[in-house]
Amino acid sequence: MSEASGTSTATRHPVDTPMAPGPSILYGLQHVLSMYAGVVAVPLIIAGAFKLSTADTIYLVSASLFMAGLATILQTIGVWKIGARQPIVQGTSFVAVSTMLAIGAATGGGAAGLQRIYGALIVAGVAGFLIAPIFTRLLRFFPEVVTGTVITMIGLSLIPVGVGWAMGGVGTPEFGQPKHLALAGATLVLIVLIYRFLPGFFSRIAILLGLVLGTLVALPFGMADFGAIGEARAFQVPTPFHFGAPTFEVSAIVSMFIVMLVIMTEATADILALGEVTEKHADRDTVTNGLRADTLSTAVAGVFNSFSLSAFAQNVGLVAITGIRSRYVVAVGGGILVLLGLFPVLGAFVAAVPMAVLGGAGLVLFGTVAASGIRTLKGVDFSGNSNIVIVATSIAFGMAPIVQPEVWEHFPAWWQTIFDSGITSAAIMAVLLNIVFNIIGRETDEGPVFSHGGAPGAISDEDEERLDPRGERRDRGQADRSDLPSGRRRRED
Repeated sequence: MSEASGTSTATRHPVDTPMAPGPSILYGLQHVLSMYAGVVAVPLIIAGAFKLSTADTIYLVSASLFMAGLATILQTIGVWKIGARQPIVQGTSFVAVSTMLAIGAATGGGAAGLQRIYGALIVAGVAGFLIAPIFTRLLRFFPEVVTGTVITMIGLSLIPVGVGWAMGGVGTPEFGQPKHLALAGATLVLIVLIYRFLPGFFSRIAILLGLVLGTLVALPFGMADFGAIGEARAFQVPTPFHFGAPTFEVSAIVSMFIVMLVIMTEATADILALGEVTEKHADRDTVTNGLRADTLSTAVAGVFNSFSLSAFAQNVGLVAITGIRSRYVVAVGGGILVLLGLFPVLGAFVAAVPMAVLGGAGLVLFGTVAASGIRTLKGVDFSGNSNIVIVATSIAFGMAPIVQPEVWEHFPAWWQTIFDSGITSAAIMAVLLNIVFNIIGRETDEGPVFSHGGAPGAISDEDEERLDPRGERRDRGQADRSDLPSGRRRRED
């Protein structure tokens, strides 16, 4: 019995292997620190726009941390067919901010605006949960040339966020002052030195050490403020419908459902990216279960006064740079988020980390995500022109709203909702171009443009013969790999 158990443990994938409590807490805290600013930013933006009181603002922040923790645990541990069971950290999504502001503005903000937002979130979340299996039918259109492009775009789209943090935080009075950039640079140097000169364990917590040391460097210069600790409540439990019963309006629900589709597209890219980073490739069931966790968490968030939830791309970079792939470590991070939501005074300690310090660490993390995408693209055949066109055009299209945020300001609202996200823009363009070049393509002088050896974007003739009208293989003797996103399914000549 013990021998069998030992064999099972030895063959278990690192993603599914628990770690000792001590390292799990350290690595989990590292995940939390790297994404904390992103989680609290959305409730702070909404609270400021709706002119909420300080008490209500703190409540929104605590509720968002609490729900992010529960969603992370659900996503990593999983229940039934809910949860990707990957090392995914969930947090409040920036994609929905502009739409939520528009929904709430119709009522003048305040509690009435939140009630309208929460009603739309609940319905959109439930609808997304129901359509998740249908949505993931599109996975066959996510080969390596698409996933590599999207992963690269995720990293590139986050780098401006890291630069904003390094400059002290967009909108702050001293934004761009040299002292912030110097602090960010010092944090970045500390992290690089830790990676270079300290042994394995320390290099794996380099981000955590960099954040702690960067904060200590900031103290003598008065750049770390611990004053909020004394003002924070010791304990607070999020209660359902704290701001009143939700209201359900068709226009708000339709707008939020469109946003939900965008969030599901980005979440799909993140799940596929983690599959590449952890070397436990995500199949259709994994993505479907992950989207179910995303959408269900969003619906529940509408009940507990939080906002739409999705995978945080910066934590994909953290998994890649540390090599810690255990989903149980991230589940511990989810538990820490829950505690931060229940004990706001703990959250005040985390919030004391200067924005510039987060920026220095963020540049490393976000650059790592882009590098992971480039590594994925390494497996793509660029001998012809088709894949070069797909990657180049998709990245350029995705960068448009990042380098020029006003690029779509004169377009319809629905267009802005979809394409204001550089990640979504690049994903849509890459999928469409892959269809044009690699699926409905034709024989050229360079060879078949849809050859799996070059760009695994189409289903071969042999595969088509084995598919029934529902897109499932008739030949059950072979594994159904038609929905795999990478080039692992090779066409036999």
